Amino acid sequence: MDEVAQIRERIDIVSFISEYIPLKKMGRNFKAICPFHNEKTPSFVVSPERQIWHCFGGCSKGGDVYTFLMEYENLEFVEALRILAKRTGIQLRQSDFQAGVSGKKEMIYKINKAALDFYHYVLTKHKAGKKALGYLVEERKLDERLIETFMIGFSPKDGVDLSNYLINKKKYKKEDLIEAGLAFYGRGPSTGSGQAGVLDFFRGRVMFPLFDHRDNVVGFSGRAILEPYSGGKYINTRDTLVYHKGSMFFGLNTAKEEIKKLDKAIIVEGELDVISCFSIGVKNVVAVKGTALTENQVALISRFTNNICLCFDKDDAGYEAAKRSLLVLEKKGMNITTCIFEESKDADEAIKKDPISFKKAIKKDVPIYDFIFSKTFSAFEKDKIYGKRKISEELLPIFTKISNEIVKEHYLKKLSLDLDISLDAIAKEVEKIEKKEVIKEEIKEAKIEKKERKEVLEDYLLALILQNGNAKKILDRCLAILKNYEFKTVSYEKIINFLVDYFKSSNTFNPKIFLKVLPKELETAFDTQYLFPLPKFEDEEKYILESEKVAAELRTLFLKERIKKISLKLKTGDRDADVKKVGDLEKELASTISLLSKA
Repeated sequence: MDEVAQIRERIDIVSFISEYIPLKKMGRNFKAICPFHNEKTPSFVVSPERQIWHCFGGCSKGGDVYTFLMEYENLEFVEALRILAKRTGIQLRQSDFQAGVSGKKEMIYKINKAALDFYHYVLTKHKAGKKALGYLVEERKLDERLIETFMIGFSPKDGVDLSNYLINKKKYKKEDLIEAGLAFYGRGPSTGSGQAGVLDFFRGRVMFPLFDHRDNVVGFSGRAILEPYSGGKYINTRDTLVYHKGSMFFGLNTAKEEIKKLDKAIIVEGELDVISCFSIGVKNVVAVKGTALTENQVALISRFTNNICLCFDKDDAGYEAAKRSLLVLEKKGMNITTCIFEESKDADEAIKKDPISFKKAIKKDVPIYDFIFSKTFSAFEKDKIYGKRKISEELLPIFTKISNEIVKEHYLKKLSLDLDISLDAIAKEVEKIEKKEVIKEEIKEAKIEKKERKEVLEDYLLALILQNGNAKKILDRCLAILKNYEFKTVSYEKIINFLVDYFKSSNTFNPKIFLKVLPKELETAFDTQYLFPLPKFEDEEKYILESEKVAAELRTLFLKERIKKISLKLKTGDRDADVKKVGDLEKELASTISLLSKA
């Protein structure tokens, strides 16, 4: 047995997946809300018997412990292998890490770690970082403990120091630095007259390292402190194999345990907001690194808590970012609040002014919808018809997106009362908005290819056969009805043929023994239908009747197709068409429809 199989054998998939999402026992399997797409009804199934999982909802993903980790953490196979090997204590050959994208990611993590150490050394130990250190200590009031905790650094302004260190001392290639987003090819005073060379991407900036939730250094954010500077006040590592701005938070590596402990995450805008919060003991804080939360960020933070307090900057841009973030968070079913500190522009300034008041504001966070409601009413005159219209236009699109019907009705009633408008009028406006949303969804759904009725029935029939202890009896009865039926799903027809052969030497169905004779390429189709969620049946007879009914409907569809094809040949004057054959098929169809009506 190779290392991959050994690791798979040692990890119980139910226990492993339970660490990421809550599972509920349902019969012989476990079910959950799928973590890979938005849904309200659980369609994610885990089989302890087969050590596999499958989603029967919108995404149709499935696999084993490796594929779950790869999907959940967005990893390459080799990365998942490394994590699971460490978990089980199994030693892997070094060659396992060197191939393809995974090998490059490992290299970028190492280069970034070397850059982190360099930047931090320059800030704390080298004269080139003296001015930056003074800025952080004197202006930003950061002490040595905070600088060490967040491993803050400084990038020298000369523009080649990091590149020279990584190439000459650490022996990395120029191309590796560029791939990591730390350097680029260009011309500058340090590259020689008229010659192009490798230049540092970050120059003359305070450096905030960006870690993923597994503590890998994925990139950097640099704040300019020296005048003049090119680019924005803050610049980030460009997108690389390991860094995507919309998929991470600053500070999650230091905050994740506190977030889990308190079951709440406070989300701010910038790095210094996080660090200031940390300095006063508020440690369940992360920074969004952008203007609003993305779906990827919400999926990431939801692994640690379902409770979010938005603490964005108190300007118009911050308010708009909060509203956009709200829609993404609501989609995921999160509980959302906000903290109010009107006298300061952001969390960092509020803490500098009055840390005690800031802590109180955090403890007295209010539901985000209350805050938006109040802010909207203060912006317009509710007693004038134009104000009523503007308030409703601002709030109704937000309130209609609330997933919880009780919460939604609460705010719609409140809006009706405060505007002195009937609830009926509010309901009509809501209906208009919801109709527009339905049309949008219908357009989306129309673009998605839906399974034909025949395919849906084939899925169901194979699941009915595979999941019953009396599989031979069900298979025999169904095949007697299906006769020469041609499956649309070729893999299902092959599985049926293997089952027929299997039952020549055995009357009982043992999935483990059957899988030993089933070709590897058919295992996924088998696993999917073996986990397929079936309804509950009163007794065995009802189960068998349901199987026969499905087989009869498939036979009906098959016969109708055959009649249609031969009839078309007759219409076009095809001499090969057999008139008698049509008559025979129509008689068989009538007989099958009769059987279906009795089932």
